Amino acid sequence: MKRVIILGDGMADLPVERLGGKTLLQYAHKPMMDQLAKEGRCGRLVTVPEGFPPGSEVANTAILGYDLNKVYEGRGPLEAASIGYEMADDDFAIRCNIITIEDGKIITHNGGNLETDDARVLIEYLNEHLGSDRVRFITGIQYRHLLVIKGGNKHIVCAPPHDHPNEEWRPLLVKPENSENSENSENSRLTPQQTADLINDLILRSQELLAKHPYNLAKAAKGERQANSIWPWSGGYRPSMETLMQQYPEIKSGAVISAVDLIQGIGKYAGLRIIKVPGATGLADTNYEGKALAAIDALRQDDFVFVHVEASDEAGHDGDLDLKLKTIEYLDQRLIAPIYHEVKDWQDDVCIAVLPDHLTPVEQRIHVGQPVPFLIWHRGIEPDDVQEYDEVSCVNGSYGLLRLNEFMNEFMKI
Repeated sequence: MKRVIILGDGMADLPVERLGGKTLLQYAHKPMMDQLAKEGRCGRLVTVPEGFPPGSEVANTAILGYDLNKVYEGRGPLEAASIGYEMADDDFAIRCNIITIEDGKIITHNGGNLETDDARVLIEYLNEHLGSDRVRFITGIQYRHLLVIKGGNKHIVCAPPHDHPNEEWRPLLVKPENSENSENSENSRLTPQQTADLINDLILRSQELLAKHPYNLAKAAKGERQANSIWPWSGGYRPSMETLMQQYPEIKSGAVISAVDLIQGIGKYAGLRIIKVPGATGLADTNYEGKALAAIDALRQDDFVFVHVEASDEAGHDGDLDLKLKTIEYLDQRLIAPIYHEVKDWQDDVCIAVLPDHLTPVEQRIHVGQPVPFLIWHRGIEPDDVQEYDEVSCVNGSYGLLRLNEFMNEFMKI
C-alpha cells in the first residue's frame, strides 16, 4: 500500500453569511473531493494540542504523528533545515517576516506579496547594516525569512503578524515569558529579557533602514504597499525528531512537495525527500499541475508522499473570499483529480487522504484551532454515509473525532 496526504493549508472555514451561511468547502464546486468522500470514509481531526498556537508548524507536525510536547521548537528551526542552514547548539533561529506597517498598524504579514528576488536584496541590505557576530539574517522564500541569534533565548513571547491584521504594532513587540521557564538557566545564552530587547531593537532599526531603501521608495512613489519592517516570531533551538521511517515501519521511503520552507523543514527532519516543483509559489498562482505530476512520480518510487498547498491559507489571511473559493476549486480539479485518475487503477493500491491543517476563516483572517474535516479513500474501502466533503458533513463520518497522532495511526493501519 502506498499513501499520499494532500493538505490544503487553511482550507477549512466558518459559515459565511455572504454564502448563505455555508462554509467555503460547502459552497465551492469540488466534485473530486466530494466523490472521494462518498466512496471513502470521513471524520474530523483535532490538529492543535492544548496550549499550542494554531499554526501550520504545530498542525502539520501533529498530522504527521509527532508529539508536539517532545519535538516542538517553533517555525524557525524547521525553516532553517529547509533553507539548508545547519544550526549550532547555541543558535536560536526565529522566523522573520518582512511585513507592511502603515499608520502604526500591521497592514499585511507578507510585505505586499513580496517576491523572493526583491526580498533577497532587502535581506542582504539588513545583514549589511544590522548583521554581526551574534545576528544574521538568512533569505527564505517571498516574505518568509530567518533570523539567527547566537546565544538567543527561546523563552520569549512573540505575536504572529498574520494573527494581528490592522492592529497597532507597538503593543505586539517581543516580551520575555512570564513563567518559571523564562529564567536563564543556560549561562551561555542571553536572558529572555535581553533576547526580547535585542529583537525589538532590530525591528525598530529595520524600519528606519527599509524606509530609505530604493525598493520601498519606488513602492511609495507608486502608492503601493511597502515591505518596511521585519517581524520575528516562533523561534527555538535545534529540534530532536525521529524520522517517519523510524516511527512507522510501513514507510520505507517518502517525499514532501511544498513551496513553503516550513513544510520542507518538517519534511527534512521527518526523513522525507524534498521535491521542489518549478512554478510552485505558495499562492493561488502556484503550479497545481506540476505538483500533481511530481506527486505521481514520487508515488512510483516512494511509499509515502505529503503534498502541501499553501494557497487557501494566504487567501484567507488576505480576507479574499472569491480567491479562497478559487483555491479550493483549483486544488480539487488541478491537483487531486489528476492524482486520483492516475493512481486509481495502479496494481499497487494507493491510499489518499485529504485535509487542511487548521481553519483560516476568511472573515477573521487568522488561524483558528478547531477540528478539521478529513477524508480517506482507497480502492475497496467500505464507505460510510458521508456524501460530501466539508466541515459539517464530516461530523457524521465513521472515523468520528480523532486527536493528533490518531489520524496518522489510522492512516498507517490501512
